[in-house]
Amino acid sequence: MDFMTEAPKIVVRPEIPYVAITAEVTMDDIGAVVPPLTSEVFDWLAAKGIAPAGAAFWKYDVIDMERRLVIETGVPVAEQVEGDSRVRRGLLPAGRYATVIHVGHPQTLMSATARLLEWGREQGLTWDVAPTPNGDRWGCRLETYLDEPGQDMNEWATELAFKLADD
Repeated sequence: MDFMTEAPKIVVRPEIPYVAITAEVTMDDIGAVVPPLTSEVFDWLAAKGIAPAGAAFWKYDVIDMERRLVIETGVPVAEQVEGDSRVRRGLLPAGRYATVIHVGHPQTLMSATARLLEWGREQGLTWDVAPTPNGDRWGCRLETYLDEPGQDMNEWATELAFKLADD
């Protein structure tokens, strides 16, 4: 299964506090490196007695598909908390986002992402992204995993939310 359950739309999101671990990965090692870090963030929250305020996400900060990606694997929290040397705090920026829900195995997210980016081009949208020598730096580009671990991965619902440039 690989489809979007709804048409993409533009939504306005508030600023959201979160905690995360940052990783630099290649496309080849993303699946082996990042998911255990997501579990580590949840374990860190539990050890501190802090309840998650939403679903886990991957925030793509820098993307160079041929070389490396800088990804934060994070969890929203109700209010900002102090991080440490491993888990840091952050704020997902407020603003307008193009969003869509994708249902399918995580391996199909690249095609869903391409469709959302194409939809944005067709709509004349401008993404909050800037080229750098290390790759494209995004203001906020999220994959939020809406399902619990253990569910059939072919039926996972993932929200893609890409921040638009400020007007």
